[in-house]
Amino acid sequence: MRYVIMCTVLFCFSSCGKKQHYFDAAGTFEATEVTVSSEATGRILSFDAGEGREVMAGDKIGMIDTVQLYLTKLQLIKNISSVRSGRPDVDRQAAALREQIAKQQTERARVENLLREDAATRKQLDDITSAIAVLESQLEALQSSLGKSVSGIDAQSSAMEVQIAQIEDRLAGCVISSPVAGVILAKYAEAGEFAVTGRPLFKVADTRRLFLRAYLTLPQLRDVKLGQRVKVYADFGGDSRREYDGAISWISEKSEFTPKSIRTKDDRENLVYAVRAAIENDGYAKIGMYGELVFQ
Repeated sequence: MRYVIMCTVLFCFSSCGKKQHYFDAAGTFEATEVTVSSEATGRILSFDAGEGREVMAGDKIGMIDTVQLYLTKLQLIKNISSVRSGRPDVDRQAAALREQIAKQQTERARVENLLREDAATRKQLDDITSAIAVLESQLEALQSSLGKSVSGIDAQSSAMEVQIAQIEDRLAGCVISSPVAGVILAKYAEAGEFAVTGRPLFKVADTRRLFLRAYLTLPQLRDVKLGQRVKVYADFGGDSRREYDGAISWISEKSEFTPKSIRTKDDRENLVYAVRAAIENDGYAKIGMYGELVFQ
């Protein structure tokens, strides 16, 4: 009897010594993961994307060979210079005709004065007027022809400028960089390999903002809404936990069967709804770590 009493007392003490944590739901931490693919085709000259490396948005990680693209750009620049060199100077080429017209107009004014004094004939005036009309027609035709030539050359050079802009965009795509700040999770290529457009190069996760993916039963879900403030606890094992302020950022629109690896508050329910609680990470919480969710 004394043995039984001692065992009961020891069990009570051991039970009281364990710190019980109340939580409404539990799950694991996730992050926004981005798989970065190659935007260019060519040999990878350098690629410093070690797994676990922390990067900032826009950090240069590698480079794909750009020689052929750069040579194409130089060729287009030379072609533009060649095309523009043949662009006619409309004003200069029309200057001679304008000068002839001006002289004829001066002569017509002189003949008109002489005609008023009966020192010239009507035929002389008509001949000068006809000559001016011919010169003006020639000037109009010349301006039209040169204008079409200028428009064609400008259009051709503009098209080449667009091609250069496309080349520059492709050159920018040869720089391998991270689109987000975070940690590189996986590396799918190495320097020296041949990359093609669309081939995955590495995967990066935004670890500054993590999400605890947890599952709620229907009775729990009734009082939950987007933006609701919650407490999130990262479990480091034993009694080691870290508390974060969070908010519900996503609620699943459809139910699913209770995942075997996830515990909910009411294990009797077979159908649950997934929710995500967003937190600002201080560097301690990790992807895949177990966490707990408490509604305020």
